[in-house]
Amino acid sequence: MPSLFDDRFEHPAGGYKKIFETCEELAEPLPATVTGKIPPFLKGSLLRLGPGLFEVGDEPFYHLFDGQALMHKFDFKNGQVTYFRKFVRTDAYVRAITEKRVVITEFGTFAYPDPCKNIFSRFFSYFKGVEVTDNCLVNVYPIGEDYYAVTETNYLTKVDTDSLETLKKVDMCNYVNINGVTAHPHIEQDGTVYNIGNCMGKGATLAYNIVMTPPTQKDKSDPITKSKVVVQFPSAERFKPSYVHSFGMSENYFVFVETPVKINLLKFLSAWSIRGSNYMDCFESNESQGTLFHIAKKNPGEYIDHKFKGAPIGMFHHINTYEDQGFIVTDVCGWKGFEFVYNYLWLANLRANWEEVKKAAMMAPQPEVRRYVIPLDIHKEEQGKNLVSLPYTTATATMHADGTIWLEPEVLFSGPRQAFEFPQINYGKYAGKNYSYAYALGLNHFIPDRIVKLNVRTKETWVWQEPDSYPSEPLFIQSPDGVDEDDGVLLTIVVAPGAQRPGYLLILNAKDLSEIARAEVECTMPVTFHGMYKP
Repeated sequence: MPSLFDDRFEHPAGGYKKIFETCEELAEPLPATVTGKIPPFLKGSLLRLGPGLFEVGDEPFYHLFDGQALMHKFDFKNGQVTYFRKFVRTDAYVRAITEKRVVITEFGTFAYPDPCKNIFSRFFSYFKGVEVTDNCLVNVYPIGEDYYAVTETNYLTKVDTDSLETLKKVDMCNYVNINGVTAHPHIEQDGTVYNIGNCMGKGATLAYNIVMTPPTQKDKSDPITKSKVVVQFPSAERFKPSYVHSFGMSENYFVFVETPVKINLLKFLSAWSIRGSNYMDCFESNESQGTLFHIAKKNPGEYIDHKFKGAPIGMFHHINTYEDQGFIVTDVCGWKGFEFVYNYLWLANLRANWEEVKKAAMMAPQPEVRRYVIPLDIHKEEQGKNLVSLPYTTATATMHADGTIWLEPEVLFSGPRQAFEFPQINYGKYAGKNYSYAYALGLNHFIPDRIVKLNVRTKETWVWQEPDSYPSEPLFIQSPDGVDEDDGVLLTIVVAPGAQRPGYLLILNAKDLSEIARAEVECTMPVTFHGMYKP
């Protein structure tokens, strides 16, 4: 297979702009035209979420994470495939459609107060607190018997995965001390869900809580109501939590990476009342902090107070975390430096012409897949010595005089402005275990234009790519009779704007990324972030 850098694809035609355009929902499922043969074990649905409405009336949304949530579904039945999509009826969406304007402030778009309301009612609404968005455009996952579309605030939206109807909005603040939770929980075989979010701790200090939601209850009660905090991580700064997008979990430990990208809470609280700003205005970087690595025992939850530190990185996605011979190995998709990568994801940037897109990406932090190794057994006297003795990695951990343990990563994958992002593994069998393969969406100067497989042991890569085709996160589904870790298929949605049928579901062989089948539909699709396969 070619390496990631042979045959570098260019996109001068700018077809990628199509994935950042509004599209209509569908009244009923569309039949897809299948080429190749759909593997008979695919019998369920591929569910995906992303933005689908990029403006309301004549008011645009400005950031990639502002467009209103659209849920997509490909159904497999007897070798046939249908495609369906619907907007999630969140408060943010319903009110925007009703009032034909942006009503609730999104990540990078400020909602102006209603001009029809008089000055007094506007004045008082400033003191009612922030109206937090419930625009659940990031992911969908199961809790108990139910499915929830999610973003990173305190709101989850229960959805019917058959009809794509919106069922109800759930506020996690009613059950646990949390300001928001990530869209990347860990889910165990029995259905137990773990997630992380920041919170106000004792004496108004900040902390990060790991929340556990139990599996389906015998008495059929809602598992969410039984959610509880199992362990708390301290915050490096009192009023400035780090932005947290995901966390690592091995069999017995949690790993939380506290990056230098901060949310300035004081700015956040005052911004809404005075200046008309959005979430993006409240981010800043602490250039001197570096990156802090926190670990905690899982069961029972117990924070382990060692100071692990590394050079500054931005980080959104953990790939996998496992224990081996007294070490925790954690693999992440990093971005070098302390600058916030979301600064480069304004829609105006992503819709620019190819030369402009490339120019902007040259300024951005560099992406890199990194392996960090955290020693569990620490001897203070071993100052200056590498504490990592695993034979297969060059990652190091060194004790400094002040008791801090400095972590240097092994780089598993690196290419200039070529990101290995939205990573997936054979999660059912290898989450939290020593593994070999990761799959990802390849970003070329932030434009998604390839599917990549990485052998994390040998660093070998495989690539699927076609001209003017823009795929999404690849999901791994194991073959029922599969023996090897990569016995299975990858499912991804591809947008090919110039084609007769511009949107399709692509099924690749996970072993070598060769095409098994595609199911094409006569409509285009916008970008999607994350999703799941529901058997």
